[in-house]
Amino acid sequence: MTGFDLIIFAVLAVFLGWKLYSVLGRRTGNERSIDPFVTKPGAAPNGTPKAEPAGRAPRLEAPANEDAPPPREDRQVLPREQRQLEAMIAQAPESARKGLDAIRAADPEFDAVAFLAGSKIAFDMILSAFAAGDANGLKPLLAPEVMQQFGAAITDRQRRNLTLKTTLVGIIGLELLDAEMKGPDARIKLKFTSQQVNVTQDSEGRIVDGHPNEVATITDIWTFSRPVTARDPNWVLIGTESPN
Repeated sequence: MTGFDLIIFAVLAVFLGWKLYSVLGRRTGNERSIDPFVTKPGAAPNGTPKAEPAGRAPRLEAPANEDAPPPREDRQVLPREQRQLEAMIAQAPESARKGLDAIRAADPEFDAVAFLAGSKIAFDMILSAFAAGDANGLKPLLAPEVMQQFGAAITDRQRRNLTLKTTLVGIIGLELLDAEMKGPDARIKLKFTSQQVNVTQDSEGRIVDGHPNEVATITDIWTFSRPVTARDPNWVLIGTESPN
């Protein structure tokens, strides 16, 4: 590989990290950015840590240059997805819809549809980062308590020389369960139903859990939070849980 090739890959890596960071929860226009996610001690499938509540985690990286201005939103929600998410909000519990109204009253720039669209991308990114053992990629997206749980699971997996490979086949369901203002913090709880292939291998490549041809349907409940008065535009995962 030539030096020129390395430069090209480095530029692409920085661009992709910036792009992902700008996606989650942003609105259209000149708004601030957003990102979403809490967990409790325990173990979810494939060693994913649980939280208070508990669930799973996708890859979202902070901009490589921390001195750079916050990236502007450049991802548009397609009309079909817009209609689907609007219909999903309309079918949500009344308490959740009122919660969204309360969040919008506290933060007029909040766009529920953009948040929901971004949450699906974040789900994929966090799953990938957790499977890859990318603690640095997870850290900007998780509350400290959740990061501690995820980090412990990654460390334990590495200590045992295990490798987790996760393929997100698709998100087949997204539901708005709850939304509220909790003091100065906006909180939104979502239910993700996804199809995944999860395979854990030992240091010699032998499968110790899962199967490469087995597609599992998994339901996770994630709670995201953000102080609406904070200059930091990012949402963080404050809770994950598995339904009863």
